[in-house]
Amino acid sequence: MDISLLDCAVEEKLVTLTDVTWEQFKGIEAQLIDNRSVRLSYLSGILEIMSPIGEEHESVKSSFSLLLDAYLKAKGIRFYKRGGYTLQAPGYASGTPDESYSIGTKKAVPDIVIEIIVTSGTINRRELYKPKQVPEVWFWKSDTMRIFHLNQQGEYEEVSRSSFFPNLDPNILLQYIAMPDQYDAVQEFEQFLREQRP
Repeated sequence: MDISLLDCAVEEKLVTLTDVTWEQFKGIEAQLIDNRSVRLSYLSGILEIMSPIGEEHESVKSSFSLLLDAYLKAKGIRFYKRGGYTLQAPGYASGTPDESYSIGTKKAVPDIVIEIIVTSGTINRRELYKPKQVPEVWFWKSDTMRIFHLNQQGEYEEVSRSSFFPNLDPNILLQYIAMPDQYDAVQEFEQFLREQRP
């Protein structure tokens, strides 16, 4: 496979390869180490290559992050923003969330990972984080949000609100993420939070 072909894409595209060994995946990953416009996900022999990361994806990711940061600061919740660093279970899974957070204290494994889905693939992205036992996985897709919490049986179950922020209605976040102007959205959300204080 000619990896350089990925640089020719003009819109977000997803290529899925099957029967890829961990060693083959790591070889491809090494070739693309300096290419920030390519995102790789690997799960049990399936490799997804996304390139380039589109404008809508990055806009939603940035807005989501700014709004969640504003909420945490307004509520005085200590948090450590971890960014999109790769979580791996060698030989089985490798995934890079769009954003991640540790709540309360900085931890080796983040408490929350956030995925912005513009182009869907075949990999069940919850499975990418199960080996590391990430407590919550949040997904934004097509102006909807879904939150999955890791239960005592080690399986992700969908919940209506985060266990870390039970007073945060995800639908409120969605309203502000959908606003066309990011700056105005954050300003108005911060004003909304100030008005909510007792």
